[in-house]
Amino acid sequence: MEHRALGRSGLEVSRIILGCGNFGGLGSSTAHFGAGETEGEARALMDAAWEAGITTFDTADAYGGGRSESFIGNWLRSKGADVRDRIVLTTKTFNPMSDGADHGLSRARIRRQLDGSLERLGVESVPLYLPHAMDPAVPVAETIGTFDALVAEGKIGAYGGSNVDAAWLEEALVLGHPAWAQNSYSLLDREAEQGVLEVCAREGLGFTPFSPLAGGWLTGKYRRGVELPAGSRMTLRPEPYLHLQEDRVFDALEALEAQATERGTTPATLAFAWLFAHPHVTAVVVGPRRPEQLRPALDALELELSPPEREQLTELFT
Repeated sequence: MEHRALGRSGLEVSRIILGCGNFGGLGSSTAHFGAGETEGEARALMDAAWEAGITTFDTADAYGGGRSESFIGNWLRSKGADVRDRIVLTTKTFNPMSDGADHGLSRARIRRQLDGSLERLGVESVPLYLPHAMDPAVPVAETIGTFDALVAEGKIGAYGGSNVDAAWLEEALVLGHPAWAQNSYSLLDREAEQGVLEVCAREGLGFTPFSPLAGGWLTGKYRRGVELPAGSRMTLRPEPYLHLQEDRVFDALEALEAQATERGTTPATLAFAWLFAHPHVTAVVVGPRRPEQLRPALDALELELSPPEREQLTELFT
């Protein structure tokens, strides 16, 4: 597994990052806490990731209402120091951890939430830390000042921004030392190209996109005029993807499938390869539900797209 330096963090991450958002829930949705992968299923995913050479795990305090961090912590405690010392953890805060709980990026809340994360993960410090969203109710200066203080205290190694825009990054760079950005980015979600990627490239920041398959849309599982697969994202949390149910998207997906068939691969692998071929993508957050779902991302690392080949795929979805 190839590793790359993560922007200004001083750390290296595996090019595939294991996304643990479905451990014990479905992301930060309080309505689905207790759903998602059981602890046994999460352990199987972490074992498979480690065996594949993936050494970077991404979680958040609110994933599964804390269950994701607890599952990771229990897994780490069950391993020897040779495993524990090589795992690079990323966790995040912003969202509420239960119905009616507080949220946001105030100084006091960040400190409280980080202490809870460290306890669940069973570590004294976390290498990488992120705000999970922007907080319009708290000055960016307060949030960034808190992160810088936590770095100085040794409680976090480096910080960045998740689900942030270019203006937030620009302000954070004036105020402190963010190392990277982590936003949604895929053939079907190109918003990161509207400023965030430009800032990352100009300032030497890392970029670790999540949702690389757009909630499963780039796997080929959703087809024109065909009933949605039972248990799929579109039957559980469809709201972020309802806008994709139109003919132009299905046209592009069918063209992607044809391209994949010509190459002897799958649409998912080609979609991952498109991301890995971007010069400013450091690593990609992959959130498999089963160990075998790591395969398309692993295969994509072996499928190197030239700039013209990447542009050809881009044009399918433009």
